[in-house]
Amino acid sequence: MAKKSKKAKKKLPLAYKPIGFALGWTGGTVAGMAFQKTWKVIRKEDNAPDALDRDRGWGEILLAAAIQGAIFAVVRSAVDRAGAKAIERSTGTWPVPDNGGRD
Repeated sequence: MAKKSKKAKKKLPLAYKPIGFALGWTGGTVAGMAFQKTWKVIRKEDNAPDALDRDRGWGEILLAAAIQGAIFAVVRSAVDRAGAKAIERSTGTWPVPDNGGRD
């Protein structure tokens, strides 16, 4: 019985990969929408600056990049954690070996 459990634990990270990909894609979409709404609240503009916008200054571009990075990191962590906890609840096994993660 213990041998079967070890085999199932080894297969789980592989089975989790497509789920993790789908969660990551969904999280990225949600994070993008959250950033656009956040930027609109902060600067009262519909479009956030891009690094190649000629008419935007360094400060504005770097502020937008920092806010966008923070939002993406928080959403990614929240989605990854929620997905892993859901897998653990349904299977009794953490989806990645050695308590390690994506990074």
